[in-house]
Amino acid sequence: MSHSIYTPRQQYVLLIVCLLVLAGLVLFGLGSYITGLFGAGILYVVFRPWWAALVHQRHWNRQLASAGLLTFALVVIILPFTALILMLVNRLQFYAVHTDTTQLMAVLHTLERRIGVSFTADQNVQTLIRQGLGWLSQRLPSLASGLLHFAIVIGLMLFTLYFMFVQEERFLHGLRRYLPFRDATLQELGEALRNNVHANVLGQALISLVQATLTGLLLWVFQVPDALFWGMVSFFMAFIPVLGTPLVWGPAALVKLAQGHTGQGVGILLIGVVVVMNIDNLLRIVLARRIGDIHPLITLVGVILGVEIFGILGLVIGPLLLSYFMVLMRVFERENRLRPAPADTAAQP
Repeated sequence: MSHSIYTPRQQYVLLIVCLLVLAGLVLFGLGSYITGLFGAGILYVVFRPWWAALVHQRHWNRQLASAGLLTFALVVIILPFTALILMLVNRLQFYAVHTDTTQLMAVLHTLERRIGVSFTADQNVQTLIRQGLGWLSQRLPSLASGLLHFAIVIGLMLFTLYFMFVQEERFLHGLRRYLPFRDATLQELGEALRNNVHANVLGQALISLVQATLTGLLLWVFQVPDALFWGMVSFFMAFIPVLGTPLVWGPAALVKLAQGHTGQGVGILLIGVVVVMNIDNLLRIVLARRIGDIHPLITLVGVILGVEIFGILGLVIGPLLLSYFMVLMRVFERENRLRPAPADTAAQP
């Protein structure tokens, strides 16, 4: 005989509430470290075909194959990306300290005289610069002062990825057991996850790399100072749809025009519009046939959302989460239609 003061339904509801509260506490406790878990999931989807080919087809040792893939991810992806961020952060700090606002104001005033419209005030521009640098310093990981935090995130990501591979059957069985979806729906969600990772991570990273290379070469050819740095900036800017690299080579062209280098300024604008922007459209068309297409609005909103929550890694994670949210909404709509009507509703004339 039960001595509980709760009915079975109340116990069931309270159990769900307790699970949600504990899950919330876990997520709150992980805080920014949860980025490592998202990174592990993304890398798992990226390297899953390679791991399956090595383990299931060639019958390699699981631990050896997993360690090899983790080493490859660390050397080819994580360390170069970390070095890129370090260089970017260091250069931004240098510009924050050594930027001469009087030279910048002189360029802006020259532009005003050329177009005949006044749109700047010294105090407003200086305030805008300070706010922009402050915003960037908050969103970019401060690796110089947060190496321990960064190392923990990378360690957590690699540790999680290792066990996702080594204990793959247990991991996938747990997903099938505890996720509230039908088997067909789970298969659809898995396919959607693969497509979204390929489109938002692999495809966008390739497009950004090509555009950054072209932008850096463009600025170097037309003698823009620190072309390598601005090429790195354009790599991250290229994740933003529509705007992207024009945010880098556009101001460079305006500065050249304001300085009286008309040929260089016009050259940057022409090549930027004709080559850099069109190579973006061409690559998206080619890649869309192989890895799927993502609407630019989803990418833009995802970037804003992701950067606000996850910092610079949100350029990748944000669009991925938003795309998957849209997939879940479609699944919910379909499942809700398939659900049988309540008996009392069906019985009504």
